[in-house]
Amino acid sequence: MERRTIGATALDVGAIGLGCMPMSWAYSRSEQRGDRSLRTVHAALDAGVSLLDTADMYGPFTNELLVGRVLKERRADAFVSTKCGLLVGDGGERRHVVANGRPGYVRRACDASLRRLQTDVIDLYQLHRADPEVPVEETWGAMAELVSAGKVRALGLCAVGSRSARRGATGVSRDGYEGTIRQLERIQQVFPVAAVEAELSVWSQEALVRLLPWCAARGVGFLAAMPLGNGFLTGTLTPGGGFEPDDPRARHPRFTAEMMAANQPLVAGLRRVAARHGAEVTPAQVALAWVLGRGRHVVPVPGAKRECWAVENARAARLRLTAADLAEVAALPAARGSWD
Repeated sequence: MERRTIGATALDVGAIGLGCMPMSWAYSRSEQRGDRSLRTVHAALDAGVSLLDTADMYGPFTNELLVGRVLKERRADAFVSTKCGLLVGDGGERRHVVANGRPGYVRRACDASLRRLQTDVIDLYQLHRADPEVPVEETWGAMAELVSAGKVRALGLCAVGSRSARRGATGVSRDGYEGTIRQLERIQQVFPVAAVEAELSVWSQEALVRLLPWCAARGVGFLAAMPLGNGFLTGTLTPGGGFEPDDPRARHPRFTAEMMAANQPLVAGLRRVAARHGAEVTPAQVALAWVLGRGRHVVPVPGAKRECWAVENARAARLRLTAADLAEVAALPAARGSWD
């Protein structure tokens, strides 16, 4: 697989990563099976994927434990990214999540993640969310101490945008990341930001306005979360097919039967582009290739629960979209339905 470098220290990763969250958190719990998830991670590594993206809150904790079982055997093959800063409480299907950015907590959270991941160093440690009760500089400073201690190689921030930002009449997405950019400017003065993780896909392009250029101008890597539009852009979801009660898409305005049907032209466009590249090329691969084309500092991190999907996603790194392909994707209608 093509390799890409992120951050000023040129961290080396495969061009496509693996989002491990669906294996242990949200997205149809009945499909979350430990042994199958392990096979999926191994299959991704075999296909050239190196970046494994997890977080202590996924499960909580069980996703790091799963990734740790793989790292115990294949640490040299993997680049591990995990996150801190969010705590999960009880609450049934809608468990309560709160931010905690206190320096003491950050240090304890890192040590706990290292134990669960069965490694002595985390390649990329990300702040999942800033704590409104703690100056972000204090949290970031504690994370920087972990780099000095040799427990972490580099630091990243998960960006929080306004998901209600829409594309206007011109087709250009409004910028929903002003607050994140202000945070980035502040923490960059404390310790270098190696990567920013934020949503980016064919149907969610807000990051292109200012956040992605901000990263490119400063040599900061960009990890594209949800590059397959929460699964919609794969073309495998049926409008009205329903979701399990604990799946966040069951309550998502863009995943109602009406909105899924209304957004089918997006999938149809990706199918047309895929067909020009051969019968084996899928809409998901076109969607990932589009994200890869947003810049050499961009690494899409699609989630997967099954081996076949992880391998299919990895093969998207081979796909080269033509100018005609890109023009067709650019001409697709804006997604309908609120993100909120």
